[in-house]
Amino acid sequence: MLKIISNQDFDTFAQNAKDAPRKRSHHNLHEQLDAGVQRLFISTEPETYMRPHRHSEEHKWELFLVLKGQLDLLIFDDEGNVTERHSLSPETNRAIEIPPGTWHGYACMQSGTVGLEIKEGAYIPTPQEDFAPWSPAEGEDGANDYRDWMSTAQPNTK
Repeated sequence: MLKIISNQDFDTFAQNAKDAPRKRSHHNLHEQLDAGVQRLFISTEPETYMRPHRHSEEHKWELFLVLKGQLDLLIFDDEGNVTERHSLSPETNRAIEIPPGTWHGYACMQSGTVGLEIKEGAYIPTPQEDFAPWSPAEGEDGANDYRDWMSTAQPNTK
């Protein structure tokens, strides 16, 4: 079955993120959580917090494409220092593939941002040990401050 995603769908995805308490929304293309390849649109707003994490399984790479708006990808070392920052947007870098075991997080830089994430499945919720221990959990005290810091953090800062 063909799956066609229109510009109207992008507008709907963006509105869903604006309306969501976490200020982000997912639209899965894969029909089962145990699908061998996970394909999903992720819509985000600048108020969302995407906590730094890693995918520790050797086969869990992540390909992320920004189709509308802008996300900045931050890469961290094991101590929480920013080692790289990459702008992802239709005007800069469209896509990035993150290797397994890499600490990373995203800062949404523009309202209405829509990206496409592709990764090997099956879907398994991120285990606690794969969330960065030097970053606050979503909803904890300091999470909004950390999100704001991520929006401007540059390499060689913690």
